[in-house]
Amino acid sequence: MIHGIFSYELFGHTVWITTSHVCIFIVMLSLLIFAIVANRSLAHGENVPTGFQNVAELVVEKLDGMVEGTMGKEVGAGFANYIGTVFLFVLLSNIAGLFGLRPPTADYGTTLALALITFFLIHITKIKNRSGGFIWRELCSPLPPWLPLWVPINVISMAAVPISLSLRLFANVLSGTVMLALVYGLLGRLAFIWPVALHIYFDLFSGAIQTYVFCMLTMTYIGQNYEAES
Repeated sequence: MIHGIFSYELFGHTVWITTSHVCIFIVMLSLLIFAIVANRSLAHGENVPTGFQNVAELVVEKLDGMVEGTMGKEVGAGFANYIGTVFLFVLLSNIAGLFGLRPPTADYGTTLALALITFFLIHITKIKNRSGGFIWRELCSPLPPWLPLWVPINVISMAAVPISLSLRLFANVLSGTVMLALVYGLLGRLAFIWPVALHIYFDLFSGAIQTYVFCMLTMTYIGQNYEAES
C-alpha cells in the first residue's frame, strides 16, 4: 500500500520518494507550523491565556506533567522536550488517516527509526549515569559478575528493545489501516458515513493509546538508568 511517487539516482542507486515520505513531511510541517505559531503566541502572551495561547499552554503543561509524573521532576525536565516531540509526532502520524493520509507509522521504516533513536538514548544515558561495574553486573545478572554465562542472553534482550518498540507500534497502526482499506475496497460507495466509527476507533482511540504506550515505555527504559545502584 506504499506507492512510489518519483525516483532519482544517488551514487548509482535508484531512490524512491514514496507516499510515506510525503506523509511524514506533512506531519513534520504541521508540527513546525504549530511550534512557530505557539512560540509567537507565548512570546506575546497575556497573564490570563485565551484562544490559541490557552491551547499551547495546555499541550505543554500536559506533556510536561506526563514526563515528570513518570520520570520525576528533576530527571523529567531533561527529557521533556524529546518525549513531547515524539508524542506529538507519533500521535499526529497515527491519526493522519482521519485526514485522508496513510499513517506514516504504518510503515516499519518510520517506527524502527523512532525505536532506534530511543534505543541509543537509553544506552547513552546508561553510560553517563552508571558505573562500569554496575553495567557489567547487570549484563551478568542473575549470575555473579565472575560468571558471565548470562551475558549473551542479556545482550539479546537489550537488542530486542527497539524491535519490540517498533513492531508494537507498527503492527497496531498497520492493522487499523488494513482494516479500513478492506472496508472501503469491499463496500465502495456504500462505505460513505458509517466507517466514521471505525476511524474514531482505529485512528483516534487506538492511535492515542499506542502513542502513550510508546512514550511510556521510552520513559520507563530511560528512567531505570537513574535509579540508585545496588
